[in-house]
Amino acid sequence: MRKFKPYGLIALLLASIAFPIAFPSPAITTIAFFTLLYAAAATAWNIFAGYTGYIALGHAAYVGIGSYAMAIFCKDWNLQGGYLPFVLIPLAGIVAALVSIPMGWIALRTRKHTFVVVTIAMFFVFQLMAFNLRGLTNGSVGMTLPIPTDWSGAFFNFPFYYVALAILLVALGHSWWIRHSKYGLGLLAIRDDEERARGLGVKTGQFKLTAFVISAFYVGMVGALHAYFIESLYPAFAFDPLFDLVIALMCFLGGLGTLSGPILGAIILEPTQQYFTMRFSQNGYYLIIYGAMFLAIILFLPDGILPTLSRWLAKRQSSGTVRDGEDSDSVQVQAPSPNAEGVTR
Repeated sequence: MRKFKPYGLIALLLASIAFPIAFPSPAITTIAFFTLLYAAAATAWNIFAGYTGYIALGHAAYVGIGSYAMAIFCKDWNLQGGYLPFVLIPLAGIVAALVSIPMGWIALRTRKHTFVVVTIAMFFVFQLMAFNLRGLTNGSVGMTLPIPTDWSGAFFNFPFYYVALAILLVALGHSWWIRHSKYGLGLLAIRDDEERARGLGVKTGQFKLTAFVISAFYVGMVGALHAYFIESLYPAFAFDPLFDLVIALMCFLGGLGTLSGPILGAIILEPTQQYFTMRFSQNGYYLIIYGAMFLAIILFLPDGILPTLSRWLAKRQSSGTVRDGEDSDSVQVQAPSPNAEGVTR
């Protein structure tokens, strides 16, 4: 299977590149764009939460920071709609990463449930700032981003799709490198036993803060791309508390701390979420469905789909090996021994 794995990954990449060409419908490409966007955000969140074991529920703040950074850059520099605003997406991610340094330094002085509460509190602080800093964010009036007037309706989703795919691939590659590096081993040691990791010489504070900033960088880029796609920005929209619930649900569903788990969770949940939003958005039933799905995952798949399948396959393989060993032992017992035959005579 390891020999065929690179070919499978290449085939999957080619399929992702050809998908909007094979299915050019704007409705389908819109769902595909949001799936890639949330897959990138979940992968970024997994770099911190999955590898360190610290569950952060305030990353929506960095989505909002990246969104407003993108809008402010376009406004101050008088950028027109088109390909040029895409160049600003990494810059918006850097702004989110810089803001996350003091926020992470404060939050990471706590642990477990206290850390979760602190990250949520920081998110609402940024949301209130977006409402009240009217000179910077226009408050509840909101901001607009440039509209690509030269793009047709059938072509509009294509650039956004491929930029989202590029962000996902870079975030996934970064996540893979971290997972297989000495730094990643330090993060996993923190997840398993932070005190013991510190005793073994791991600089736990520095490791955690670095992972937090890397995660915020990619999430900020996701926010910038999302804002440019929507073309309008409001505090309640940019700082959406449901964002953290969604990406956490994706990671838990696919497998927290794995490379492919967040992507699998996004592929399953985002199209489902789009369907629930279209069907039940007027009465808010989709929020109840979200909560029920989260509880079901915690109860029945606490480790996620991929770890559960991997453990099941390993168990099945080991049981098959044991069964083969028992059969060979029985054959050896049934075969007559020459010495025993001579004694019998």
